[in-house]
Amino acid sequence: MSYRLKSLFFAASVSAALTMTSITDVTAAEKPFSTAKTSEIEKLVHDYIMSNPQVILDAVRAHQVAEEANAEAERQRQLVSMRDQLENAPTSPVSGNLNGDVTIVEFFDYRCGYCKRVHDTVIDTVKDDGNVRLVYKEFPILGPESIAASRAALGVFFNSKEKYIPFNDALMRSRGNLNEARVLEIAESIGLDPELVKKNMEDPRVNDELANTMALAEALNIRGTPAFVVNQTLVPGAVDAATLEGLIKSAREK
Repeated sequence: MSYRLKSLFFAASVSAALTMTSITDVTAAEKPFSTAKTSEIEKLVHDYIMSNPQVILDAVRAHQVAEEANAEAERQRQLVSMRDQLENAPTSPVSGNLNGDVTIVEFFDYRCGYCKRVHDTVIDTVKDDGNVRLVYKEFPILGPESIAASRAALGVFFNSKEKYIPFNDALMRSRGNLNEARVLEIAESIGLDPELVKKNMEDPRVNDELANTMALAEALNIRGTPAFVVNQTLVPGAVDAATLEGLIKSAREK
């Protein structure tokens, strides 16, 4: 028997079995199969599955493909509906050409090794292009040190905006732990008052921005860092310069 015929036979058998199961509560007069026939169908399905276990794997894979397609469709819908929140939120830091024709949105964590690795690639690509905006989404998901670093960075943004980019760069280039003491030491190294930085970590706008970013990430099913959004394309993970340049080019062509 060919694979297609086997699949059709299996589908028909399962359909019959499901039909039988779905009517277990009806009266005997309404049942389409006798008890003997029902037992025969159940044995037929059982024997087929035991002889052809691959059909179970095929069904699981088909279900996974369908689930992934549905998730991607929902993500695309969210990318469209949330585009303004992603690209134009006044509470998110921006660098590059503020009037650029393409916007890159990066979700990052200061303790993320991949974020650190791709940092120069992102900065250099934005600089070399000259017509790209870069939106920073502080997404501290790697523990208390990540949160402390993001709170300090956003506190600087809301109270000494011109110092955010140098501070972000210094934090990205740091190695080792990033506890609060180390974060304040890095702040002092670029000319910030560590006591003021510590105070501004409690700015209520910091909590609001972190909550907004978490909500965006949840809606877009972003589970790790880095993650990039360019136009309506979401790319999880570190990217090389060629990939980033390709995303920018594609955005301009749309």
